[in-house]
Amino acid sequence: MTKILLLSDTHGHIDDSILKYAKQADEVWHAGDIGNLEVTDAIEKIKPLRAVFGNIDDHIIQKEFPLNKRFMCEEVDVWITHIGGYPPKYKTKVKKKIVANPPKLFISGHSHILKVMWDKKLNLLHMNPGACGKHGFHQVRTMLRFVIDGAEIKDLEIIELGKR
Repeated sequence: MTKILLLSDTHGHIDDSILKYAKQADEVWHAGDIGNLEVTDAIEKIKPLRAVFGNIDDHIIQKEFPLNKRFMCEEVDVWITHIGGYPPKYKTKVKKKIVANPPKLFISGHSHILKVMWDKKLNLLHMNPGACGKHGFHQVRTMLRFVIDGAEIKDLEIIELGKR
């Protein structure tokens, strides 16, 4: 059983409320627009981190993190990218790859809109944790917390961190 904290769009912001939830997780996953390495350094001091860069991230962050990250967490095939779209409106750059070889869990950020959707056609779960930073048009800072237990994704929770 692996407890995951999923966040995105920090835009350089990290605070004790984010780190409090990170400490409760086994792993933290960041879906891009990190903002600066202070964010990822703070998380990596306390928990293992899997992250991708986003469209606002500079060459320093792009050297540290990939555009796409695909991996297995227990028995779940996971793909994280920053700009990926959502079912069935996947972005052009990922659509062919998703259709050809769908993961079980597809994660993206970018929109600042928390969204969890099932893609019945591809038999995958899509998650976007919204934005937990203070920059952007979102009104409430959000993250997701869930558990991967073997091949099962369960115990999904929305975490609201208050107004940005």
